Amino acid sequence: MAKDKERIKKHVNIVNRKASFEYQFLDKYTAGVMLKGTEIKSIREGKVNMQDGYCVFMNGELWLHNVHIATYTEGTHYNHEPMRARKLLLNKKELSRLEDKAQEQGVTIIPTRVFISDRGFAKVDIALARGKKLYDKRQDIKEKDVKRELDRSGY
Repeated sequence: MAKDKERIKKHVNIVNRKASFEYQFLDKYTAGVMLKGTEIKSIREGKVNMQDGYCVFMNGELWLHNVHIATYTEGTHYNHEPMRARKLLLNKKELSRLEDKAQEQGVTIIPTRVFISDRGFAKVDIALARGKKLYDKRQDIKEKDVKRELDRSGY
């Protein structure tokens, strides 16, 4: 019984670290996610991989693709499909603003974080992002190195 409680976390915060390295964030939003029964249990266990995730508009609705939520180990034949598309829940004003901005050249919508809200709902932070060029990535690495050196020297 104690092992089951340790497996399921109250505070889940899964971050897509690769996203901040590959993309420059232009705007951020928090969206709800439509899930099936066993998906929320897998999220609470922290079994989510969203490195290759992206969002697409279909019929005026925003859908999350390529996010892998592992199948629930205790699930029966009612278990969910790990790579299925999931609908994101935003209000109409946010959806229309996102859809207009996403039409621009080189702009995409990516998931940056999955977490459980205070009320127990699964939420996804999404970002309107533009891909970085190689020299932008080098600049970020240089800034991190300089900051690390300053921290070591005691400033």
